[in-house]
Amino acid sequence: MSGHAGKPRNVFLVWLVWPLITLGIYHLVWYYKVNREARDFDRRIEVSAALAVVAITIGVLVIVPPFVSVFNTGQRIARMQRSAGMQPTCNPWIGLILVFLFSLHSLYYQHELNQIWEHYRNPVEGEQVPLAV
Repeated sequence: MSGHAGKPRNVFLVWLVWPLITLGIYHLVWYYKVNREARDFDRRIEVSAALAVVAITIGVLVIVPPFVSVFNTGQRIARMQRSAGMQPTCNPWIGLILVFLFSLHSLYYQHELNQIWEHYRNPVEGEQVPLAV
């Protein structure tokens, strides 16, 4: 089995700089891309990237959906690490807690994703990479 590589990103830019410059819009774009990368990396990971973004935006009205979505995104990243043949280090509980600490979950999750791409020696985005599991 194989999947498509995602894009390594600078964690500081993802967490603070681009969201500040774009008044928060970048965070939504990043969240969409991260969830899409999970689906493209391992087809067994079922996720609608658009629905994940809806959960963290409109879902705020119901209170619970954003937190469920952030937790599930952490689980997807751990599954990606497992599929890459790595020991999963992404903990969705840590991601959920970091939502309440200056939205540090994006920094944490991007760091965990970057470890996957480093495992594959930073392939070009979209390049096919072999899956271990």
